[in-house]
Formats: sequence, structure tokens, C-alpha cells
Amino acid sequence: MIRATEFEPADIPHESLIEEVDAVFSEGGLLSKARNFEYRPQQQAMARAVAESLIHGEHLIVEAGTGVGKSLAYLIPSILFAAKAGKKAIISTHTINLQEQLVEKDLPMLQAILPVSFSYTMLKGRQNYLCTKRLEKACRMSDGLFTTPESAELQQLLEWSRTTTDGSLSDLDQAPSPNLWSQVCSERGLCSPKSCGPKSDFSQTHPPCFFQKARQRILSADVLVLNHTLFFTLLNTVDEPGQGGVLFKNDFVVFDEAHTMEQVASRHIGLSLSSGQVSFALNKLWNPRSQKGLLSLLKKGKMVQQVSEAHEASNEFFEKVEQACESIHQNQGVNGKDGRPSSWKSRAGWKELRIRRPDLVEDSLSLPLKRLRSSLSELIQASEDREMAQELQECQRRVGDLQETLTLFLTQEYHPYVYWVERTGRHGQSLGLHAAPVDVAPFLRHRLFESGTSMVMTSATLSVMGKRQEQADSSSSRATREEEGMAFFVAKVGAQGLRTMQQGSPFDFQKQTKCYVVSKMLDPRHEGHQVSLQEWIEHFIRQTQGGAFVLFTSLRVLKETAENMLPFFESQNITLYVQGSGLPRSTMLERFKQDKNAVLFGADSFWQGVDVPGDALRNVIITRLPFQVPDHPLVEARLERIAARGGDGFMESSLPEAILKFRQGIGRLIRTKEDRGLVAILDNRVLLKKYGQRFLDALPESPLQII
Repeated sequence: MIRATEFEPADIPHESLIEEVDAVFSEGGLLSKARNFEYRPQQQAMARAVAESLIHGEHLIVEAGTGVGKSLAYLIPSILFAAKAGKKAIISTHTINLQEQLVEKDLPMLQAILPVSFSYTMLKGRQNYLCTKRLEKACRMSDGLFTTPESAELQQLLEWSRTTTDGSLSDLDQAPSPNLWSQVCSERGLCSPKSCGPKSDFSQTHPPCFFQKARQRILSADVLVLNHTLFFTLLNTVDEPGQGGVLFKNDFVVFDEAHTMEQVASRHIGLSLSSGQVSFALNKLWNPRSQKGLLSLLKKGKMVQQVSEAHEASNEFFEKVEQACESIHQNQGVNGKDGRPSSWKSRAGWKELRIRRPDLVEDSLSLPLKRLRSSLSELIQASEDREMAQELQECQRRVGDLQETLTLFLTQEYHPYVYWVERTGRHGQSLGLHAAPVDVAPFLRHRLFESGTSMVMTSATLSVMGKRQEQADSSSSRATREEEGMAFFVAKVGAQGLRTMQQGSPFDFQKQTKCYVVSKMLDPRHEGHQVSLQEWIEHFIRQTQGGAFVLFTSLRVLKETAENMLPFFESQNITLYVQGSGLPRSTMLERFKQDKNAVLFGADSFWQGVDVPGDALRNVIITRLPFQVPDHPLVEARLERIAARGGDGFMESSLPEAILKFRQGIGRLIRTKEDRGLVAILDNRVLLKKYGQRFLDALPESPLQII
């Protein structure tokens, strides 16, 4: 892992930094020079709290409502503090859109107005970058490595490498084939400062590797921007840097869109192995279909046979895994795990299947992989070609990692972990073996909150307590209510020793929004529910003549509703976009924004992280309260753990998770002070169930009408 230059933190006059931050955000301060500046006391208060936390090495959680301007509220004190203390600011976000906003808009603007000099860059995984040395080598060996179409792609990459300044996948108009990119991208063990960096022998006659150039920017940058996925991947794989750091020595971390921290961490702290990963690793050595690979260059027939045997062993192993899972699933179809009749998930087929015991199947794959590793070791030792030996060493490492992960999954050595098999790929043709800790809080507590450096976490939705509920509960202090509202999030991420703060939105929801709750909606178990759902969607679509997000919790219901309502949308001359119809999510969203009167039917990913300011979105329809269906093995295991200690899984986990997602969904509507629109809730459980009031309390402070 890249290590930042070591700094000795400077003593900082506390009051001077806080006063400086206050001054920047004041009505006539430096920030007023920025275009469209508007003084917001909520933003100034948040910035001051961030500065105080950084100075004292404390942890801070801030819920900042839409319109507060939270990105500048954490960037400015972070930059000023980093400059004065000689530290590196790590800014982690969930969405690409926010990363691009920070790097392309906010940080350049701050470079122009702040009284300190600072540098910034975006941190990407190394495999996003083209390595010019590997590219040159691939061109020399192309006949043995690539098919004819791939060779043509290689020439295009060569031409692109001469004009690109970034050298990363995001700078390409079209992504190259996976096999081609795997042979030319930066790889650990193959790409280093000595081999292809700016001062290497290679760079005296060739352009330096793009990752090594990026590495220099990363080392010297005062501010690094990356996504949560890369952050937690690195956190799980790098050694602890110590000396008050998390990824780097003397760093501190700001998590924006922090409400997704636990979800992303769970996916990247654990085990993962798919049939596709095994095939890809073996194909790099020898692809039976294309007859290409590193071994074809070496004319090693015996090893080609070993790779072919490993391919066959992999296919047979994953076939046995699928058969075993089908058997488990069928048994659940007769009797559930607790002896009761099975739930709907068993009758409907499986996508994720929990594996409760070790030794799901006999391990028939580890031995062929072990033999292959041994043969690769002999070949590496005998190789006179240093570059080829390095490529083979990287293949050997990958095969070893696959073998180790496979063993850990089958033996279920990690505790307390949950293990499951998941269908992946477009038609579920690939299988993935997964394991994750039931609770990531202990890991995060140790690596983040006991690291000796500040953690700042912010999002528009971190509290399960809405403004309506806060006003109703006047018996406790504001600080107490803030702590209670954020207790669920704090527990999930293992935070401790921290300060909490809520800054409400500056928007006037009384004037900008109106909320409706449909009391007459039929229960989903009623045979007339689907027709009723469509009629109410139609009712609210007519009110705004399109410009709507219709948010679902089930892809099946989404697709059925979309198909049934096509005649209505055609009659109204309204374009309907449907998630899962084949159009990329980003393209769909961009077309929705441009259309102004379109309707988008979306499921999970459209409930959050989507920003559509202006007239294009003026209507958000919630078809169903967003409770997690407790059939995912990780969710199921967490609920079981709560029940085992005598707790209530619904009240302690399912309900608060649903409230947070509900608030996220509603938050799609009003993004600027000029936006206007309506929110329609088509799930009358908010009126009929005792817990329903918790959702009503989470609504913005706007007129509410029950119809």
C-alpha cells in the first residue's frame, strides 16, 4: 500500500483555526466570493464542529439536511487543518457523482479562494490504470496472448496511451475486453517505482506508467478523494500504519454519504470467490477456447494440461456446489430451517442461499490448484526471462489466494461469520461463495475509532428520528434527542467517544412540498392490490403530468406494474423508464433529467444517491415501505443474533433500517430552494400499524393530507 510522507504534526492555536473557519463562512467571508454563495448558519455551525473535532482528535457525526452545503462544510476545515498540521485528508464518498463534484467543482474553487496552498487528487484502485511497461510487453507478445479482435483493441489502446493524460479506464470512451485489460493494467508485483516509475530505467526510453505517476500525486496530495468500496477494500488488506493514521500515517478521514458505511464494509470485509474468478485466473495462463495465454508463449504442454485439468475441476466443483444448494433449498421447501413450513423464498427459487455447516461439498478443487502452484514455482525458478517470471509469480499468487479462500469457505473457520452461496451474472449462470462478519462494528471500532485519528461522518440521513418527532418530544434536551436518533447508526459502525450534531435543511418544506398518504390502499395479499396500486400511481402521475420517481421494493412488482401501465403512459405521451430493462442506470437517469416530463420506475439503487434538481423531478411515489426482506443470509443472521440475546429484531434493526431508507427516498424530491413537488405514500401501514407513526414523523415538515 502507498504510504504518505511522514509529518510531525504541528501545534495549532485552536482558537485561530476555529475563528478562521468561522470567517470563511461568514456573510462577507472568503466563501462569499464563490458563485451562488448564500450564507447558511447551518453550514457555518457544521464547519465549526468539524474544525473543533479535528483539532481535538475527536470523532464527529453530523446529519446535515439537504441544502446545508455539507461538502464545503467539511472540506474547508479539513483543508485548513491539513495545511496547518501537516496531515493528509481522506475524503470517502459512496457515489461517483459526489466524487466528481468534489474533484471537478468544489476543490478547484477552494484552491482559488482559500489562503493556503494545497493539492488534491482522486484515489483509484491500481487496476484502473494502464501500465506502459506491461503495454509494451503485451505488444511484443500479442500473438500468444490475444485473439485477432483483442489485438486490434491493443493497437487502439497503444494509440490512446500516447494522447491520454490520466491513463485510467474512466478516460476511455469504451471499456476494453477484460482479458486484454488484465494484461496491460497495473498489477501488484509487476508494476513498481523501480520497474516503471518516472525514475526507472524503463522511463528513460518510454513514457512512465500511469499508475506510478498517479502514485506520485497520491503521495504528495493534501486531500485524497476515493469511494467507500476502495476505502474498505484497502482497509481490509493493508497493514495498520499506526502513528495516528488509517490508510496513511498522519491522516484523518471524512465519510460523506456515511449512511452506507456498514453496508459497503460488510461486502468488502470477508471472503468472496466466484466461478468466474477461477476461470479468469486460469485463462490468463491458458484459455482452452482461444488457445491463448502466457503458457502458449512458453510452449509448456505439460502445464497447459494442468491448467485444463484445473478448469475441469473448477467446473465440476461448482456444479457440485449448485447441486448441494438445490438440495438444501428443496429441503427448506418442505420444512424451513426451524421445522415450520417454508417461506415464499423457498418456493420462488433462490438467489442467495445460506450455508449453515462446514463442508458443503468435497473439496475437489484445492488439489489441482495446489499442483498448478507447484508447477508454476518450478517454471519461475527455471525462467531466464525476468519479466515473464514476474507475470507467472503474479498468476501463482492469484491461484494461491483462490485456494486459500476456498478452504476458508468450506471449513468455515471464521467466526462469527455468515456463509452463503450467491447466483451472479445476468442469468444466474455463475456462482459466488461469500462470507462476512455478522457484525462489522468490532472491526470498524478497532481500525477506525481506535486508530488515534479523527473520523468525521456525515449524511442527510443518519437519524431515525424525524423533525416532527423531535418537536413532539420536548421533554428531553436537543443533544439528548440527537444522540438517541443516531444511536442506531453509531452502533452499526462501532463508533465510540464521539460528538453528534443535527443541522436541519434550510429549505421551506411548508411551501415546497406536500405529502399524501393513501388510506384506502388494498393489502398486497388482496387479489385487487395490483389494480389498486396502478390506479393510485396513475392518480398522482396525472397531478404533476409526469416528472416522477415511482419507488418499489420488489423488482417483480416493478416490472409487472410497468408492463400493465404502458398503455396509460402512451396515452399521456409520457416516457416511462424502467430499471432493469437493459438501459444503463446512468443513461436512464440522464435521459430522465433531459425529458422533464418522464416517469422512472426504480428499485433499490434509486432510493438513494440520485440527485435530480429542478423541474424534471417533482413527484416521488413510495409504493411500499422499504423494509428489508429478511431472506438475505447476512440480514437473517443479524436478526437471529438479536433474537438470541432476547432482543426484538424488528424494532432494533428492521424498523430503523426502513426509516432511514424511507427518508432517503423522500429526500430525492427537494434538492434546491426552487424545487417544488409532492410525496405520495401508497402503503397504509403508516396509518394502521403502531410503528407507522415513526414513518410519519420522518416526513419533512410539510402539509400532510390523508386520502
